[in-house]
Amino acid sequence: MTDNVSNVKWSNNVILVDADYVDKVAFNLIVNFERMLERRIPQADFARWIDCVALDGGIRPASDTDNPSVQETQVILVHSKDSRQMDNFKPGNYAEELHGKAFKDHLGEFIINAYPIEEIAGGENYFTDVLELVANEKDVKRIMLIPDAENANIYNKVREKLRKVKDDEKRITLFAMQPMTGGNYRQEILGYSLMAALGISSEELNNKS
Repeated sequence: MTDNVSNVKWSNNVILVDADYVDKVAFNLIVNFERMLERRIPQADFARWIDCVALDGGIRPASDTDNPSVQETQVILVHSKDSRQMDNFKPGNYAEELHGKAFKDHLGEFIINAYPIEEIAGGENYFTDVLELVANEKDVKRIMLIPDAENANIYNKVREKLRKVKDDEKRITLFAMQPMTGGNYRQEILGYSLMAALGISSEELNNKS
């Protein structure tokens, strides 16, 4: 199942995303915040969101690192074969705008690839299989992980895979909409990075409360 990523030369930093799940969460946030703030919420800025995830995962500006010219992060988007794009992100089309693309900013270079999976038995294992592959790569030092943590079956598989990681030096951060039951990894709230990408500030929310 992981043949299409098994030959990848991995960077020190990897962001692994269940793109269908994140797109669904972004949609729900847009609907709820449009009602709450009484204004239109635009599509999430994909690059802004990735930057926020990277910062939450411990990546710092390239100028603050020992070797700024080579700070590189791989972004792996796993999605259903039937899904052509992330409808609530801009850019969002997998084939035309995301797969094989890259961008550079103050956090370094982000290399993006999108991998479709079949909606068949075992398809949901693809995400955790890729996670296991990445976690066992000695060159990977930092993993930022966005699974469908609301699916107990997937979350339990993720937790089991991470328990088997033998390298204590790896920094692994799991993003979910609420704190999840324990594991040997850091946790961050997914909603904060998505709110930033959607242009929703804490000040605006405070003014509405």
